[in-house]
Amino acid sequence: MSFTEQLRRENDDLFAAIFKHPFVRGIAGGKLDREQLIHYVKQDYEYLNAFMRIYGIAISKCSRREDIAMFQEQIGFILHSEVHPHQNFCKEAGVRYEELQGDPLAPSAHHYIRHMLTVAHEGSLGEIAAALLPCPWTYVEIGQRLMAELPPQEAHPFREWIEFYGKLSGGSTERLCELADRLAAEATAGERARMGEYFRHSCQLEYMFWDMAWRVETWPVESNTLVKG
Repeated sequence: MSFTEQLRRENDDLFAAIFKHPFVRGIAGGKLDREQLIHYVKQDYEYLNAFMRIYGIAISKCSRREDIAMFQEQIGFILHSEVHPHQNFCKEAGVRYEELQGDPLAPSAHHYIRHMLTVAHEGSLGEIAAALLPCPWTYVEIGQRLMAELPPQEAHPFREWIEFYGKLSGGSTERLCELADRLAAEATAGERARMGEYFRHSCQLEYMFWDMAWRVETWPVESNTLVKG
């Protein structure tokens, strides 16, 4: 069993909780409130901006050109392809995508981004890969499970979202797993332990991100001084 296969098995409880979350089940059933969709897109837009910056930090720690190329390609994927599922949610909410950009981070999104940025600045390349992995991994598995469960018909409001993630293969999940496995094999026991810790923390925060969108989470006391990610 590879290092990342072991991580997946050890965190199956969190993956299962994510699959059962009411927002994910709302995608499956095609029933989510307009406010929930809008809040998700607002927060995910800023989250993905941060994700690309973390890829950039990862590039600065790469010693192999093929690893640099992988991160560079994933930045391009977020910029040019991952807007499509956002557009699906915006269409169903009846808003323009451009209207949902530049909002302050909600608490859970803020926590998630700061967790990854801390690992990126203070950790090794292997630790960064482990912290990044749960995001693409959980989304691909959600998409694949929903496609197997439904499969979504033409009239399903979130068919495009489900098919976008359900049909991803050979992308960031597999390549980040390969990188994490290679670096874990070269790492000390302490570094491997931190990689496992950061992976689980990101899994927890993936669940919290869905919950943030479901509850339309905001700060307990709103402030005009809050800034975006």
